Amino acid sequence: MKSILLSLLAVPFLAVAVQAQDAKPEKPNKPKMDPAEVFKKMDSNADGSVSLEEFKASPRWKKDAAKADEAFKKRDKDSDGKLTLEEFSAKPERPAKPGKPAKDAAPAEPKKD
Repeated sequence: MKSILLSLLAVPFLAVAVQAQDAKPEKPNKPKMDPAEVFKKMDSNADGSVSLEEFKASPRWKKDAAKADEAFKKRDKDSDGKLTLEEFSAKPERPAKPGKPAKDAAPAEPKKD
């Protein structure tokens, strides 16, 4: 009888302990900013385009100027030295994995022996 009573008393304590382990504080999900909002913040002189200097001055690119230059050049499709909202909002092209052609590349022609 005592063992049954002790078992019944132990179950709630175990349940609380298990629940306490599961209740980990979750990190708040930061909503991603709209590219148009980010562009507007980067465009410090409000001329409708982001220059390389404005691009480098953003918090994301302040730390590494070389990476900022590279990222800017990849986005500046018309090579005019400034980014439009369309260029800024476009997803950057990712390099193809070794052995796989890029998505937009034409398929390789088969070799003729």
